[in-house]
Amino acid sequence: MTNEENAKKGITRRQVLKMGAAGAALPLFSIMTRPANAAEFTYKFATGQDPSHPVNKRAQEAIDRIRNATGGRLEIKLFPANQLGSDTDLMSQIRNGGVEFFNQASVVLSTLVPAAGIVNTGFAFHDYQEVWKAMDGPLGAYVRAQIEKVGLLTMSKPWDNGFRQITTSTKPVKTAADLKGLKLRVPAAPMLTSLFSALGASPTPINFNEVYSSLQTKLVEGQENPLAIISTARLYEVQKFCTISNHVWDAYWILGNRRAFERLPKDIQEIVRRELDKAATDERADIAALSGFARNDLKGKGVQIIEADKNSFKEALAKGSFYKDLRAKFGDDAWKLLQNSVGSLG
Repeated sequence: MTNEENAKKGITRRQVLKMGAAGAALPLFSIMTRPANAAEFTYKFATGQDPSHPVNKRAQEAIDRIRNATGGRLEIKLFPANQLGSDTDLMSQIRNGGVEFFNQASVVLSTLVPAAGIVNTGFAFHDYQEVWKAMDGPLGAYVRAQIEKVGLLTMSKPWDNGFRQITTSTKPVKTAADLKGLKLRVPAAPMLTSLFSALGASPTPINFNEVYSSLQTKLVEGQENPLAIISTARLYEVQKFCTISNHVWDAYWILGNRRAFERLPKDIQEIVRRELDKAATDERADIAALSGFARNDLKGKGVQIIEADKNSFKEALAKGSFYKDLRAKFGDDAWKLLQNSVGSLG
């Protein structure tokens, strides 16, 4: 705990003496039970990621800057690693005000806001140039508007969850045929379930806080996640193979409870948005750097790295109605926004 935080616990002896000399009418016990410089607002910020993940590092930095810039008027406490509940629990809490801020991936958010899932279209984005063109442009603006229609606020531009990769414990996966019948953990997210079903796998929705144990006990043979998650969550301890498939790119959205945010004075609101936007920029750079490091780190820990034959996956999807069904689901306008950034799909 910092000295500043310790100071908030009580008034100093010097301040008490000064008040006494001035003839303060309040008895001493009433002075001592009211914290000095107490925050006007005390909010919670929940995440599902390990404390070492860049999301938490940059969120904490933003929290510290917000506290300093507001002169301690807004105090935010960070709760990483699903301390306050699973992703699905926290989705309810952010809506009812149990937590004021929450970091959520598009793949899970899409269960509440279906339009958020358009960014998870399988094999849509080729690289980060296409990603940020879309997400900092019209497609990102469209998704934010859909999120806010359900009563939540998006507190900044999207953060980077990264391109998702496949890990397994039983066999390597190089082509779409290797996925046939594979029991693969996915988040409770329709987009990933439909993608891996179309590719012939057996997707099994499991909350992230249960992923490690489900792999360890062989409840599932594999899972899929960005390299930064695979590394920081130590999934390499229970997986043998990692396929660089880049099958889906995913965003992190910093969500805010509307009532809680609107209680804040306008100047504090502006500070919160400014600092979380800065954190988004920093976190994006972190994920790009960590992805390269994590790949080498996994290899050094004995994980076999496999380069996917992406054409085999795309061909498997093109043979069916995968992209046609998604276009019908999201609508022509949203689909056009996606294709303006990535080119024709399906």
